[in-house]
Amino acid sequence: MKIKWGKLLRKGKAMFLAYDQGMEHGPSDFDDENVNPLDIISIAEKGKFTGLIVQKGIAEKYNAEIRKSRVPLILKLNGKTNLFKGEPIARQLCSVREARKLGARAVGYTIYIGSDYEDEMAQEFERIQREAHKFRMPVVAWVYPRGRSVKGKSKIKLMAYAARFGLEAGADIVKLNYFGEMKDLKWAVKSAGRCKVVVAGGVKKNERELMKQVGEIMVSGCSGIAIGRNVWQADEPLNAAEKIRNVVFR
Repeated sequence: MKIKWGKLLRKGKAMFLAYDQGMEHGPSDFDDENVNPLDIISIAEKGKFTGLIVQKGIAEKYNAEIRKSRVPLILKLNGKTNLFKGEPIARQLCSVREARKLGARAVGYTIYIGSDYEDEMAQEFERIQREAHKFRMPVVAWVYPRGRSVKGKSKIKLMAYAARFGLEAGADIVKLNYFGEMKDLKWAVKSAGRCKVVVAGGVKKNERELMKQVGEIMVSGCSGIAIGRNVWQADEPLNAAEKIRNVVFR
């Protein structure tokens, strides 16, 4: 089966604008401008991103603007808040069928490996992956080691474990957090095999630190980056997007 990548990849590389943080973090990440999804849709379009990541509600209520932007929609199918402090689990909130009706070109799902509920999320992901692949839709797995079982374990080793899990679970792209040095990320990319790797942009960084990280991500063999706050929290989001784009696609 051949996956339909379309415009999600440009020259085999990906630059996704992530805007799914509101459910996970609440509105604390936003200001008067970027709290408005229209601001983010505009950044995704003008910044020439190859994908926009949102949850179901934004995809529904801003569907006309997302379609008009022609930025491929990546719909996140599960989620949770950060209010509950027990073992992490993110349940499915949207179906593949709904995602297709909303014009999604790919779907995403978070799995917390190491959680007491790891098996439930893995099984739910398998059902989503199987359904999405019937339509040749790419599936992105956010794989994050979390929970009491991983406390005290090496974040570097867990990064490679997450990459391998993405490959063996059947993801087309695995989204990771970057820990350690470039050699450690290279090993994670090797561990992912033919599953593409994108790295999460994470918390807001200064420009020098961010561009150094983006460079390391691309040199390590990753397919790209899924970045949010480091773009739409920037003083000049389109300037930040251009600098990142020049590294990702150079």
